[in-house]
Amino acid sequence: MPEIVLATLNARYIHSAFGLRCLKANMGELREETVIVEFSLESRPADVAETLLRRGPSIIGFGLYVWNIEQTTRIVRLIKSERPETTIVLGGPEISFEWADEAISAACDYIVTGEGDLAFPALCRDILRGHPPAEMVIAGGCPPLDQVRMPYDEYTDEDIGQRVLYVEASRGCPFRCEFCLSALDKTSRPFPLAGFLGELARLYGRGARQFKFVDRTFNLNARTGAAILDFFLERVDEDLFLHFEVIPDHLPPWLKERLARFPPGTVQLEVGVQTFNPEAQALISRKQDDALAEQNIRWLRSHTSAHLHTDLIAGLPGEDVGSFGAGFDRLIALGPHEIQVGILKRLKGAPIARHTEAFTLRFDPSPPYALLSSDRIDFFEMQRVTRFSRLWDLIGNSGRFRNTLPLILGEAPFDRFMTFSDGLSEAAGKVHGIALKRLFSLVCQGLTERLSVPEGEVAAALLLDYQASGLKGRPPFAAPSSSRDSAGASGEWRRRGTRRQKAHG
Repeated sequence: MPEIVLATLNARYIHSAFGLRCLKANMGELREETVIVEFSLESRPADVAETLLRRGPSIIGFGLYVWNIEQTTRIVRLIKSERPETTIVLGGPEISFEWADEAISAACDYIVTGEGDLAFPALCRDILRGHPPAEMVIAGGCPPLDQVRMPYDEYTDEDIGQRVLYVEASRGCPFRCEFCLSALDKTSRPFPLAGFLGELARLYGRGARQFKFVDRTFNLNARTGAAILDFFLERVDEDLFLHFEVIPDHLPPWLKERLARFPPGTVQLEVGVQTFNPEAQALISRKQDDALAEQNIRWLRSHTSAHLHTDLIAGLPGEDVGSFGAGFDRLIALGPHEIQVGILKRLKGAPIARHTEAFTLRFDPSPPYALLSSDRIDFFEMQRVTRFSRLWDLIGNSGRFRNTLPLILGEAPFDRFMTFSDGLSEAAGKVHGIALKRLFSLVCQGLTERLSVPEGEVAAALLLDYQASGLKGRPPFAAPSSSRDSAGASGEWRRRGTRRQKAHG
């Protein structure tokens, strides 16, 4: 029986709990007494509690995030009701700040705030030696990374074969964007480069081909970034897939030259634009050269095969719906493959909270703490934007409507998609759980009735997308004379990348 169990609920099975692996890697003499047990959000709390208690641990450590805290609270209460002698330790971003306000705090024994790589093992030693600390909250701080053991040996063969592997070349961020917890960091701290590249080589040698970098600003450090890209350029094959977060107004020559050499389907760049509004940028302490950001996104789109996933945030202080829509149109014109329309959230500890009173920011008190209204956007308008966001993800980002999307967007993308979104959500009565075949019918209805696009144009475009989607049967909007071989529409896909990326071609 293990003395220590590390547990969390991942959003989906395909995600691996990177934080738990960082903890286990640093358990020292307790590593062999420690096991990782992962669940997903579909897991029933009672089933999770049963699975954990059957292992008979002395200590259970839970990783808390915005997506799992409510369910984990129920699990911890069940465990403490059944086995009150089991020591419960909580950690993660969702409990590192404002922990006193959380119901789960009353049910646990200890909380480790911040980075727990060294603090959690030390706490476990004290507990198991019979010298538990008197204080409930243990500050993890920011340990020197040359003293932190990297976690990559903790990935199993199953992880490598079936899940996304998270890696980090650095921790922290030098920027102060107030919607983000990284605004609290002093700077970016790199792991020793030679050791990190050695770990990547071992993962690659074990068969790993999908690497998601969690570094906040991959393109800041030229030496480190160039070395990492060179490492992968020497090992490119048809299964390799890399994900990096980059800032949009920093595209140095070393990055350009190397990104241009990667083949299609290999690289995804998450480009955080967030807003083009100068007032909002100043209020949230975000420094961004918008003209240079636009220039760099155009360059990436024209000169590389990277899949560009860009981010915009609706509801920032100082920005109304009209300003957000103008930013959306500006980004659409740059041609990224995806635009994630995010709603401002008040993450615990994030400095964005300082604007609450001045801009009448009202947030949902339940996770994920999304903005409900502000002095610039009332509740009903924010609800429209939220529905826009969901339907944009289904239709604009999914890649399933490549031929149809231009008919929706026209010359005024934001306004037209908002009108379209209003009609589709009204017709469907919801924006979640819409079956794909029904979605095609609703898109047809929205185009013809809300946007007055001629039926023939709509049917021709939708038919191509319908065939490429793999759906079977004749769609109701297909013109009698229209025919196209489904395989011809969809083509043959390479194995690398994700299904969603492949849909963008």
